[in-house]
Amino acid sequence: MKAAVVHDFNAPPRYGDFEAPVAGAGETLVQVRAAALSQLVKSQAAGRHYSSATTLPLVPGVDGVGLLADGRRVYFAFPRGPFGAMAQTTVVKTEYCVPVPDDLDDVTAAGIGNPGMSSWAALTERAHFQRGENVLINGATGVAGRLAIQIARHLGANKVIVTGRNAKSIEGLAALGADVLIPLDAPAAQLTETFRDTIRSHRVNVILDYLWGPSAESLLGAVGGHGSDEAEPRIRFVQIGSITGNTITLPASALRSSGLEMMGSGLGSVSNAGLAGAIGGLLKAVVSGGFSIEAEAVPLTDVERAWTSDAAARTVFTI
Repeated sequence: MKAAVVHDFNAPPRYGDFEAPVAGAGETLVQVRAAALSQLVKSQAAGRHYSSATTLPLVPGVDGVGLLADGRRVYFAFPRGPFGAMAQTTVVKTEYCVPVPDDLDDVTAAGIGNPGMSSWAALTERAHFQRGENVLINGATGVAGRLAIQIARHLGANKVIVTGRNAKSIEGLAALGADVLIPLDAPAAQLTETFRDTIRSHRVNVILDYLWGPSAESLLGAVGGHGSDEAEPRIRFVQIGSITGNTITLPASALRSSGLEMMGSGLGSVSNAGLAGAIGGLLKAVVSGGFSIEAEAVPLTDVERAWTSDAAARTVFTI
């Protein structure tokens, strides 16, 4: 079969031939129609993600849209390696397939699944978000962050606070449903005070962190109290991405003096079945919730060229 094939962790995949998969017990073959290029996929294909395979060659891609043998159109996730999503045919566990609503096209469904799932699963599976709570999204200017604003609103957030690199980067986020916009280009001490005032005045219940690094340090420094008579309010901090750094300094006092509950959301912290279920819920809500994503359909034959493109729109390979 034809596929995008990773031959070298230090080079983009090339379009070529790859052996066709055979389904085993509990698995199904999927005739792929669309598969999105995400930061997760790029990181795995470069051997840099904690879930990366170690043996080459392989077909990249963690999810997509395709047809089952009986003609049903599904969103699928977590193909069995080395058979990734960016091929004519892939193989996945049957339980990792969810129906795609008829009013949702292939490219949108494939493009929105991974970035939308990041906040949907973080809120529903990890933070156990309740309608009427307030959410702060650290790093809301990318595809996943912009979707997180819309999803938080759809799930019933009372207030949504967002951050971005600078004032220009967060322009337009209010139109997506953000109530408070915080640029991150202030000195660290000033940013911590801004976060402290915002978290207290808007009574933030959940923090979704796509950045980690310095801004996360400022956030964690802002949630602590000063030994008052009353316990500090409960805040669930959900770590999703590490765009600005993979490590931070976390003072012990930040935990002892606050109602902070820290957790992550991603491969491993939520089961694959749980993530597939979250995507199923997301896809059902895309049209009714008015979720939007910029996606560009690119033939899989152009994978080598498109792999390194810096286009703002999400690349979705079509087969």
